[in-house]
Amino acid sequence: MKYLIVNGDDFGASRGINRGILEAHRRGILTSTSLLVRMPWSEEAAGLSRATPDLSVGLHVDLGKELKLTTGSRPWMREELHRQFTRFQELTDRRPTHLDSHHNVHRDPQVLPLFLELAAEHGLPMREQSPVRYFSKFYGQWGGKTHLEQLSVESLTRMLETEINEGFNELSCHPGYVDPDYLTGYSREREAELHTLCDPRVRKALAEQSIHLVSYHDFAGFAAKAPR
Repeated sequence: MKYLIVNGDDFGASRGINRGILEAHRRGILTSTSLLVRMPWSEEAAGLSRATPDLSVGLHVDLGKELKLTTGSRPWMREELHRQFTRFQELTDRRPTHLDSHHNVHRDPQVLPLFLELAAEHGLPMREQSPVRYFSKFYGQWGGKTHLEQLSVESLTRMLETEINEGFNELSCHPGYVDPDYLTGYSREREAELHTLCDPRVRKALAEQSIHLVSYHDFAGFAAKAPR
């Protein structure tokens, strides 16, 4: 069986991104999202998630510039991870369903052990450190240039046909609307992603490939039933 989690990063970054993620969930194939907890629109995102209980919400840890400033300060990093975990619970009134990070900073060897420690403490699947295979090619920018062709329905359909393996897979995405209050170098691409994720042809391609849409909440249920 092929299972696909479609996870939208950056929930809480801006009002436009919040709106786009909810639309991709309600009209498209997005099943999960990852919440930034230190942004001006984090509280709005949390409220939207409470009204959308079938949307899995994980913690999108953001260490920002502080990661570079405190590379030798493991105690601070550990405390910051726990602060953001606690803030997530305060905002959403629930535990995260999974753990990942802004710009994938958890890959840094200095902080990876701390992320693994937090994930193990709370029994959370963490991006690239769980049985869920992480797939990140649905992204419309590299080499400093925009590549909207990478975000087309045809491109995503090819990915579904060739890149989704047996077992659990996570397709990361960044849907949203351009927001003048949130300066980012990835803006037009977000709207292109949203358009594709909501296109009925993508859902048809999933059915043709016998790919089952699931969420991180579903994955937790499967993991609990798996033989040990």
